[in-house]
Amino acid sequence: MPDRDIKSPIWHPEPETVEDVFDHTYKEKAGPKPPSVIVWRNVFLMSFLHVGALYGLFLFPSAGVLTWIWFFACLLFSALGITAGAHRLWSHRSYKASLPLRIFLAFANSMAFQNDIYEWSRDHRVHHKYSETDADPHNAVRGFFFSHIGWLLVRKHPDVIEKGRKLELSDLKADKVVMFQRRFYKSSVLLMCFSVPTLVPWLVWGESLWVAYFVPALLRYAVVLNATWLVNSAAHMWGNRPYDGSINPRENRFVAFSAIGEGFHNYHHTFPFDYATSEFGCKLNLTTCFIDFMCFLGLAREPKLVSREAVLARAQRTGDGSHRSG
Repeated sequence: MPDRDIKSPIWHPEPETVEDVFDHTYKEKAGPKPPSVIVWRNVFLMSFLHVGALYGLFLFPSAGVLTWIWFFACLLFSALGITAGAHRLWSHRSYKASLPLRIFLAFANSMAFQNDIYEWSRDHRVHHKYSETDADPHNAVRGFFFSHIGWLLVRKHPDVIEKGRKLELSDLKADKVVMFQRRFYKSSVLLMCFSVPTLVPWLVWGESLWVAYFVPALLRYAVVLNATWLVNSAAHMWGNRPYDGSINPRENRFVAFSAIGEGFHNYHHTFPFDYATSEFGCKLNLTTCFIDFMCFLGLAREPKLVSREAVLARAQRTGDGSHRSG
């Protein structure tokens, strides 16, 4: 892992990444809020998914050992498609990745099935730029349910759509892997999220097709979804704020564990361009370990890292007093 004491304190916004920085000039429109419009198709699909996932949990003990291993392998692979891919690489440009690694992460992202890379990254940049306002896609001020899953069950607030259209997304449009995945996203999801997790156990080691569908496919998909959603909900509500006590995002180690390193959220919203998203290196941060390994192999390079001095200075100036240097 890069040494914090050697790196320069790059926590100030860089010109090409200003779209990720919170916009203090944004003001919510006066007057009554627009009514929520329920998207019943999404309500039905999410209900079906979670009922199927609960059934998959019931079937889990009856699955073979190889299917259990496959379940966790698919879970980790698809989670990396969000954490190392859509989030740290494409949303925040916190490191650079070679073409083979970008292709690998695009396939992993399709297995995660949380919108294509382009749309996920656009919405995440809007989330950072307008966090906890009407322009935030999963505004935590609207409560746990809304920030966790409710935002996917209703039409977006008009400000989310408006601000998303105004973002500079030329880096995403210039990435051929991103645009290829966007073009063939539905096919890639059918292949990676449902077909591969189901067919491999059935064809390779003779697992029941029924179990293979409900455990490595549906249950795994629901687990990764909810782990990601906890970053939007729980990590914006519960935990301490050692780096900036004026913002909602919190340090939540349970979320960090479940989302393979994405729960150190007060740090991340304070220093969004740090590739590690936390002070703690690989501790509870498997995504950082993965990126470090990719750098070792020469498949990733130039990870951005905030210096220890910058972290301590920020914590002393704006934290809630809970920071402990070590």
